[in-house]
Amino acid sequence: MRFGAIKFVLAVLAANAVRLLRFIPNNDPIMAMMLPVSKKRNFVAAFLFPFLTMVSFDIITGYVGIWTVVTSLTYGGLGLLFAFIYGKEKKVGLKKYFFSGVAGVLIFDFITGVLATPLMFGMSFEQALLGQIPFTLMHLFTVSIYIFTITPLIDRYVVESKVLQDDKVADFVRGLFYNFS
Repeated sequence: MRFGAIKFVLAVLAANAVRLLRFIPNNDPIMAMMLPVSKKRNFVAAFLFPFLTMVSFDIITGYVGIWTVVTSLTYGGLGLLFAFIYGKEKKVGLKKYFFSGVAGVLIFDFITGVLATPLMFGMSFEQALLGQIPFTLMHLFTVSIYIFTITPLIDRYVVESKVLQDDKVADFVRGLFYNFS
C-alpha cells in the first residue's frame, strides 16, 4: 500500500491545523506525524511531508524567511533518515516511534537551534546552546505527547488506511457526482 496524494494532503492539512491551534508552547506535531509517513519508505513522501508542512505553515502565518529554509530542510532530512532506518518494517511500535521522536528532536534542535542560530543571529555558540536547553526540554515533552496520541492515529487511520487510497477516494467522489446527475 502506498502513501498517495490524498493521504499526503490530509497529513499536511492536519499537521498545520494542529499547529495553528497553539494550545501548548512549542505546538509542533510534525515529528510525531512524519514518523509513520517515513515508515512507508517512500523517500519522496518522507522528505516532502515535513518539508512542505513547514513551508506551508510559514506561508500561512506570513513568516517565510531563511528560518523556513533551515527548518524545512532539516525536517525533510530527518524524514529521509527515518525512512532509511525503518526500512520496510510492516509495523513500527510506539516504543520505536518514541525513541525515534526523541532522537529526531535532539537532532533537529541541535541543527536549528545550536548550529544555525549563531550563524543567523550573531550570538555565540555557548549562548545558543544554553538557550536551547529549556526549548529542547519543552520540545521533547510536546513531541512525546504527540507521539503517544497522534502517531498511532496517523499510523492507523491515514498511513495504513485502505479507505484513503487515491483510487478509492476518486471512485467515491465520482460516485457522488454520478448520483447527483
